[in-house]
Amino acid sequence: MSLPLEETHASLSATTDIACHVLVIGGGPAGCWAAMEAAGAGARVVLVDKGYCGSSGATASAGTQIWYVPPDEDARDAAMASREAMGGYLSERSWMAPVLDKTFESVNRLADWGYPFPRDDKGEQQRISVQGPEYMRLLRRRVKNAGVTILDHHPATGLLMADAQVVGATGLRRQQGGQWRIAAGAVVLATGGCAFMSKALGCDVLTGDGYLMGAEAGAELSGMEFSSAYAISPAFASITKTALYRFAQFYRKDHSLIEGAGSARGRSIIARTLLSQPVYARLDLAETDEVRAILRRAQPNFFVPFDRRGIDPFTEFFEVKLRLEGTVRGTGGLRLTGLDCATTVTGLYAAGDNATREPICGGFTGGGSHNAAWAISTGAFAGAAAAAFAREKSELPESNLPQLTAQTALPQEPTDPAAIIKAVQDEVFPLDINYFRTQSGLSAALARLDTLWASIATATAADESQILALRQAQAMVATARFMYRAALARTETRGMHRREDFPKQDPAQHHRLILSGLDAIAIRRESVDPGIYKEAAE
Repeated sequence: MSLPLEETHASLSATTDIACHVLVIGGGPAGCWAAMEAAGAGARVVLVDKGYCGSSGATASAGTQIWYVPPDEDARDAAMASREAMGGYLSERSWMAPVLDKTFESVNRLADWGYPFPRDDKGEQQRISVQGPEYMRLLRRRVKNAGVTILDHHPATGLLMADAQVVGATGLRRQQGGQWRIAAGAVVLATGGCAFMSKALGCDVLTGDGYLMGAEAGAELSGMEFSSAYAISPAFASITKTALYRFAQFYRKDHSLIEGAGSARGRSIIARTLLSQPVYARLDLAETDEVRAILRRAQPNFFVPFDRRGIDPFTEFFEVKLRLEGTVRGTGGLRLTGLDCATTVTGLYAAGDNATREPICGGFTGGGSHNAAWAISTGAFAGAAAAAFAREKSELPESNLPQLTAQTALPQEPTDPAAIIKAVQDEVFPLDINYFRTQSGLSAALARLDTLWASIATATAADESQILALRQAQAMVATARFMYRAALARTETRGMHRREDFPKQDPAQHHRLILSGLDAIAIRRESVDPGIYKEAAE
């Protein structure tokens, strides 16, 4: 049975069946921009979100910079050059330029819609950053106004395939109970990256679901070795916004200064110290009341956990840790075949953290800036292309859907999702496995992950309440295996991928590593335009 979209919220049947032109999975910035663009092209669009579109995910919880550069040739050239060396020369300007163009256009649209960008002393708007709550509230409103049907608390659990083409997806109705199935002419995956439930701010919903669904459908991944992103965080809080640590110095337990911890190489120095002892910080470089007031206005949520505990981070020492953010601040994801953001599977598109950021970042990204621009631009590109693909069929797809792509054999015994999650965290959290990578450490961890995958790949939940937890656990195991398989294959240090046993960058490995498969993961190399790399070497 195919229900009109306006009836979907009222339906209380065990399974809701819907038909649309474009299904967007994920309600963060990338998903919102994809939905708006597809709807603007005349497509009937449904957006499903694991949480509440507009408030869940990494962006909604904090401020973020945006890679917003006016169309000045010199400024654009400098912007593109700024990350090339840092990313190991794996980025391509044929991608960077369109991303800068689309980001500039889209951020200007935000201003036209009334986003309250701050103004400088001359009254000019500064459009280089947004506050997450206001940004996502505005995007949700614009998505609804565009006629998109938003289904909150409707996590996707698998894609639907017919004749080697994605034709929809299925998932859960967390509040009403039961499941949903949506037939779609095209699907955009925008479920975010994977932070392995590390408690990084806003990231516990980012469990690699899109990687698993894409791989099950036959999509390729790229850049998964560039996934060892850790963020400085107070030991007692989830705040991983690190801009304010530019005003910090770092100390041992006896309050002796850790030399170089505040430098460009500071993260590695902190990580090395944490292998043997705790590390403390203090924002003592913010020396005046004026500077401290500015920092509080710029990142108010940074100070909330300190204020709750009665800690003054400007004058008192507080313990810090490095919290894994994985591919959320890494660059890996589903491989795109072109600027339309199509994957290697017909009818399937990817955007934001679900798609590899190598085309604009190479092997290094970090928080905000390029990530925010990537979400905006790839969301718009994917939404437009998905709408065009679906509209070629001229009518809505039939809702007589096939089975989902996920394997569904019954397990031999009950599976505990919490135990699986703990097991994968034990392999990806430790700094001496994932940050300081070695052949022996990676191989041993991957062997354990392979064993874990073999035991849970075909598992099903004991009851409906466990389905989402199990799928998230499976997605995290799959993501970790992709990461370490690629990390073992890249026998060099490039971008954020650090090999202790291969500490230098190897010109012979100036290529991307493309992964495919689940039970057996295949790897192939993909060449990158060597032009800039050769110029730098000369």
